[in-house]
Amino acid sequence: MSADAPLGTFEEQVLVAVLRTGAEAYGMNVRRELEEVTGRDVAIGAVYATLDRLEAKGLVASRRAELAGQSRRLFSVTAAGARGLTETRAMRERLWRGVDLTRLLSGGAI
Repeated sequence: MSADAPLGTFEEQVLVAVLRTGAEAYGMNVRRELEEVTGRDVAIGAVYATLDRLEAKGLVASRRAELAGQSRRLFSVTAAGARGLTETRAMRERLWRGVDLTRLLSGGAI
C-alpha cells in the first residue's frame, strides 16, 4: 500500500468491521457492526460500494456461501488489506504524536 494513498476513514472502518464480524462478514452484518460501534447510521449502499472498491484494490476478497439458508456474499480481509490497515494506523498514530488537546478542550486557544 505504500505507493497508494492511505485508506480513507470509512474504508478503514469497513475493513475493521469485516475483521470484527469474522466468518459472517456480509454487507448487512458489516453495517450493523459499524452502526453499533460508531453510534451512527450507515447506508447499506455505502457499505457495499466501499466493499466493492476495497475488493477492486485487493484489500478484501468475497465468496458466495449459504448462511442461514440464504446465499450471501461473504467478505474477508486479505493480507494486503491487513498491511493497509497497519500502515494507516501507524500513519494516524504518527500524525497524533505530540498533539495535546487539553488546553483547547478547557477553553483556551492553541
